[in-house]
Amino acid sequence: MKTIYPDTNTIERKWYVVDAEGKTLGKVATNVAQVLRGKHRPYFTPDREIGDFVIVVNADKVDLTGRKADQKMYYRHSGYLGGMKSFNFRDMLKRNPVYPVEHAVKGMLPKNRLGRKIFKNMKVYAGPKHPHAAQKPEELEI
Repeated sequence: MKTIYPDTNTIERKWYVVDAEGKTLGKVATNVAQVLRGKHRPYFTPDREIGDFVIVVNADKVDLTGRKADQKMYYRHSGYLGGMKSFNFRDMLKRNPVYPVEHAVKGMLPKNRLGRKIFKNMKVYAGPKHPHAAQKPEELEI
């Protein structure tokens, strides 16, 4: 029996759409990262880009459990002394509503060239509309 080693060019890749409204941020991020990486396929290969494309809509309506909406912090640094800025989850949703989902998924992908390439296969939108209807995305249940 011969081992199947998938080639990136021959794999048929699908498009999925995820509605994040009312869902927990961590559950959305783990499921999206798994599909992006290709771990849902029976022939998963860790060094190949064999995952599917994912569209996340209603990213501004994602939830957190407990008091994390006030306690979870996001940090930025300008590079200058005293240039650290911190924002809690609620403030970040007002500033950039897609950032928490992008940040959570990016943290679950590999920290190398492959991870950066895989991250580009995810599109996140704050509202319910997206411009990818031509790809005929399937609904991904979480």
